[in-house]
This record gives sequence, C-alpha cells and structure tokens, in this order.
Amino acid sequence: MIARRTMLAGLASVAAAPAMAQSWKSAFPELVYAVVPAENASGVVNRFTPFTEYLARTLGTKVTLRVANDYAAVIEGQRAGNIHIGYYGPASFCRAVMTGVKIDAFVIDVNGDGSKGYYSVFYVRADSPYQKLEDLKGKNLGLVDPNSTSGYNMPLYTLSKRGIDEAGKYFGKVQVTGSHENAVIAVADGTVDVAANWWNADDDSNLTRMLAKNMLKKPDGSLMKKEDFQIILKTDLIINSPTAMLTSLPADLKTAITAAFMNAPTADKAAFDRLTDGKGKPWQPIDNAAYDDTIKMVGFVDKLRRKAT
Repeated sequence: MIARRTMLAGLASVAAAPAMAQSWKSAFPELVYAVVPAENASGVVNRFTPFTEYLARTLGTKVTLRVANDYAAVIEGQRAGNIHIGYYGPASFCRAVMTGVKIDAFVIDVNGDGSKGYYSVFYVRADSPYQKLEDLKGKNLGLVDPNSTSGYNMPLYTLSKRGIDEAGKYFGKVQVTGSHENAVIAVADGTVDVAANWWNADDDSNLTRMLAKNMLKKPDGSLMKKEDFQIILKTDLIINSPTAMLTSLPADLKTAITAAFMNAPTADKAAFDRLTDGKGKPWQPIDNAAYDDTIKMVGFVDKLRRKAT
C-alpha cells in the first residue's frame, strides 16, 4: 500500500475487451496508469479517460487511471510497484530515477510544431506595476511543487543564474501552491505578485487552458482574458514530459504498451486529440539518458535548497 501522504485517488477503471491471450496476462490482470497533477483532477479525468479506455481495448486487460494528489505519489507508487505506467513532468521523473526507482522512459510528448520542449514563465497581472524581475524584490512569489519542473526547479535554477540563490530572501514570501492552476489563481486574486508556470506557445499554456475552461474571474465576477496577465520572464527550454513504465515488466508487455502509445494517434485519433487538446503530435521514443541534463538541474536546485536551510 502507498502511504497516506502519497495516496492516489482511483478515478477510472476500464475493463478490457476480449483479446488474444498473452504470457503476461495472468500476472497482470490490471495495469495502473498514473498521472502527475498538472491540472485539477476533473480536468485530468476528462482528458485521460478516453485514452485509458483505448489502452484497455488495445492491451486486452483492465487499465485503471489514477490521478496523484501530488508529484511524489507517482514516484512512490512506481517505487512500490503499484503503478505500472506513469506520466511525469521532467523533474519528477528525474527525482524518481535519482532516488533509485526502477523505471524506463519510453515516449516523450511532442508539441504541435514538432518540438520536444517547453518553458517556465513568470506571470504577473497586467494591471500591476511589475515590468521586470527587479521590480519584484520583496514581493510574493508563487511556486507549484518541489517536484515540478516549470513550477519550481527551472524557476529557482533561472533565478540562480540571475544571481538570486536564495529566493526566500529576495522575495517577501515564497508560497508553494500545490498545483499549476493554484499558482495562476494566486496571481489572479493577488495572493502572490508573481508565479511560475508552464508555457508551450502563446496559444498553448496552462493559462490558456484555464481561460478556455472559464476558471479565472475578476473581483467583479467577469471572466479574465489572456491580456489580463503579463509574462515578465521566460526561461531556457525544458525537455518535454516523459511517460515511463516499470523496468521489471515482462518484455512482451513493454512492447505492447509502447506500440499502443505509438499507434494511438491513428488507432484512436479522438482519444489522442482529447489528451493533447488537439495540439500535440504523435509521441516519439525516448530513453532515460535524454534527461541527464535535467537530473543535473534538479541536483543543483537541491543544493540551493540545502544552502537556504
């Protein structure tokens, strides 16, 4: 069992259609597919359930979708062997590898333009007086989760490169919001003055996703627009998110899972488009070595955190 601290909420179990018997079926009557909390649980369920159903049909076994309460839950679930397939952010995947979890990245997200990277951006409200990082000294910073790449590790890494090794001393307060959505909401309602978040393109970001769902409102109740937010800093490119499976899975099961992912854009286009908001291209193969630079970044940020305590 996973400890209460990293408990996962089971959100969808999909029974498989009959399929040709395979050698792994008796040992794995159910596969668990877990997703880090890049958005609220209902949003993840909405986007990932059709794809989970596709996996069940294709693999011929029950597949259960679980959305983690925090990033650590996926890491610990794969460490315990309770999660067979995990969708990570780059830093949380690296944290898993760095702490000895036996997993193999096998596919990487691909953006609509064919690129395989994204950015962390620092948002402020457009009606605020803040135009640059220097304007925010002594103000409140919102971060996402210590295992978030764009919401924690890359922001602190970028601040260090700009001479700010101790964010807690530069800013008046550093608040960990727990999710990307909470970080944007904190900027919107003034809880923080600036917050870090993920950004792929002007029309593809956590902010645009939230705006499309009418999640952000002004004090008078009117809906906020993209123009109500301003980006004051964009980081260097971050490698896109991987999906990883347990190293211990049988070879034929690994092959079947990989094929299911690679074939999804054509085998079930509707499910793939729901998963990627219609903006992603087919997954591409990837391995753990592709994240070596991100492991170095996470290690560097760990040193910064130890220095600050």
